[in-house]
Amino acid sequence: MEEKYFRNKITWFTFLYSFLVIWVHSYNAVLFLGSTKLAYKTDWMERFLGGTVAQIAVPGFFLISSYLFFRGFTLDRLMVKWNSRIRSVMVPYIVWNFLYYLGYVIGSRIPVFSDVIGKGVVPFTFTMAAESVLNYTYNYVFWYLNQLIQLILLAPLIYIIVKRKEIGCLFLAGILAAIYMGGMLPFLNLDALFYYSFGAFAAIHGKKIVEGSWNIKYLEAGAAVIMAAFFLHWVDFPGDIKGEMAASDVCFRLLIPVGLWLLVPERYLIEAKEWMKQNFFLYATHFAIVRLINKTGALLLPTVSAVPFGLFLLMPLFCVFFSYQISRFFRRFLPSLWCLLNGGR
Repeated sequence: MEEKYFRNKITWFTFLYSFLVIWVHSYNAVLFLGSTKLAYKTDWMERFLGGTVAQIAVPGFFLISSYLFFRGFTLDRLMVKWNSRIRSVMVPYIVWNFLYYLGYVIGSRIPVFSDVIGKGVVPFTFTMAAESVLNYTYNYVFWYLNQLIQLILLAPLIYIIVKRKEIGCLFLAGILAAIYMGGMLPFLNLDALFYYSFGAFAAIHGKKIVEGSWNIKYLEAGAAVIMAAFFLHWVDFPGDIKGEMAASDVCFRLLIPVGLWLLVPERYLIEAKEWMKQNFFLYATHFAIVRLINKTGALLLPTVSAVPFGLFLLMPLFCVFFSYQISRFFRRFLPSLWCLLNGGR
């Protein structure tokens, strides 16, 4: 696969996952309809789309982030990679967490916005600011960046482990077994470690497959992987401990992005449009847009089932549109701030 096709495919998939992750955070049935019979079907449809279908987005992000980090990686390039991720991941993590906290502080003191926010008056103190920055208190969608930062710090250890194919396979199997048995780590999610390590393994040992020119064999392999994913989703592992990290769900969420990558022919993808390339900024801003639209809608719009579900379905389009328009303003009039907010992308 030529580099231009590879990069374009990455952009398309990142945009797809950005689109889906908005659905994850757009649930609004209870907000509009309360706990009523009217809310039941809307609740089920939104939870199916946001809680099952769209849940492949985060594993997809971990896979792409890991693959790009470990693509052509050697230990002597570690500092170059780390320095790059400080600008593109850590700095935006700090800036956006503080901005969300500041937004809640200001908004909670303005009568109209305080009703929408619904958190009372948020105190403005150094301790609260530090807590909000470190633990994404008012920007909980940044849990992903929190996990990613930890994984980037662990990158040299992951590389040493997965560099040898046999040991790498055992390592991945061990993580999955730990998930199966309900294991946990103090700060790092085991499923995040599994996805990121799989991406590293693919970058080191599977580059010919990941970046190979698409043909009918890719179509067959992708279809087989997708079918395996749904089989695992419908037929759970015997004795699998349920919860947020059931091993069968982890495998389902891993295999769907893998299967989709194999299914999609890179040469048939048109060049990604400019509004499809703002994915980090979209990720950073979508939660505020979603909350504003849903809470304002719940106050002003009729409480019939079609209204919340319609908003839910259209929410990614709203977020893409508003996020892109805001990004255009920053790029034109405040380019230095744009660079900071978007991690130099």
